[in-house]
Amino acid sequence: MHSFYIKISRVLIGSLCVGIVVFASSGMAAPGGGRSSPVNVAEVKQLLMAPQTWVAGTVISRHEARLAAEVAGRLVLVKEVGTQVKEGDVVARIDPTFVKLKIEEFQARVEADRARLEFLKSEVRRNERLATQNNAAQTRLDELRADREVARSELQISQVRLKQAQEELHRHVIRSPFTGVVVERLMRRGERVAVNDNVARVIDSRALEVQAWAPLETLGFVRKGDSLTLKINDQEINAPVRALVAAGNARSRLLDLRISLDDGVWTAGQTVRVALPVATAKMVLAVPRDALVLRRDGAFVFRISAENKAQRIAVKPGVASGPLVAVSGELNAGDTVVVRGGERLRPGSTVKILNETP
Repeated sequence: MHSFYIKISRVLIGSLCVGIVVFASSGMAAPGGGRSSPVNVAEVKQLLMAPQTWVAGTVISRHEARLAAEVAGRLVLVKEVGTQVKEGDVVARIDPTFVKLKIEEFQARVEADRARLEFLKSEVRRNERLATQNNAAQTRLDELRADREVARSELQISQVRLKQAQEELHRHVIRSPFTGVVVERLMRRGERVAVNDNVARVIDSRALEVQAWAPLETLGFVRKGDSLTLKINDQEINAPVRALVAAGNARSRLLDLRISLDDGVWTAGQTVRVALPVATAKMVLAVPRDALVLRRDGAFVFRISAENKAQRIAVKPGVASGPLVAVSGELNAGDTVVVRGGERLRPGSTVKILNETP
């Protein structure tokens, strides 16, 4: 038993020695030299940046409509939520039975008025021949001419009423004013609607933008076409300003800001955050956020020398814009700084650059 424990001890000691040798021969950088440390780098940039404030925004559709009934009646069709519709497609339909009967009535009335007018026209022509022979026929002719004009007017009135009924029939169908999707049914099939009752809501899911309410103090620093940073689902993107309504609400003192969105996986109703400049942009040196190493004694970056040596440079962070942050320190535009792998470095460490400097 004693010899067994001695053998186990020897095996453990041997394994420990092998582990120490493997660790010592690994590719980790040693302070002041040794094997090179793999890092990713980026270039220090000089650009215009301004202090920013973040405001809340919402993804909305530029084309949204609540479709209302223009005539009263019973609904016989309302498209389901999620139905894709094109411009002019039927979204809802109102029972047209009574208006169809009205159309048939007016069509019959138009035919009767047209027949009466044709009869009076022929009577006028016949009495025009008789009027040349005696005065009695002249009096009759005048009466017939008056009746003819009345008949012509009555025919026109009947035709107008027929057109009105046909237009009313057209309004028994509620159509989409643009290509989009039905997102809400406000009434159901079988319900009775009155004039101006909302039946369904349709939006164009392809024409989305962000609506945000900007403080009045940003008016002088945001213009149409400016690119702003948006945070959507922990993702940062840049998007241009489509419009800034330069008329603030007297109560909220906010401006209506609209920002265009490219085609993407956006959903109307999504909440976003928008970075707005609150001061004039200034020329600064900027590095990626990942280049900053934060410690209790301050912040610093590792600059890479021409000999691929790491140099620790103390910096003071400033304003941020997207993935970049302004810094002040002993840096110059074009310097190469470490953005990944800096946590293993020491001043003077030799590095191996894995990526090309942008």
